[in-house]
Amino acid sequence: MIYNFLNMDGYGLYVFSSFIFTLVSFAGLYLIIKSQLIKEQKKFKAKFGSLTADKILLARTQKTNKEILTAGIFSKI
Repeated sequence: MIYNFLNMDGYGLYVFSSFIFTLVSFAGLYLIIKSQLIKEQKKFKAKFGSLTADKILLARTQKTNKEILTAGIFSKI
């Protein structure tokens, strides 16, 4: 019974190898994206993590930063 399920009339090797390839690909993409996110968070924190209160207020008043912070860029799409 279990052999018939795993064999799948001769297509079992193809089906299970496809599932394994897909899972390995998704895991690889997840790890790459996660490492890139951590790297970008470190760069952001290095650049903007040590701002003083005056510089934070200045950054909030600038047009580009205001659009980014209020998600204005995404509303234009």
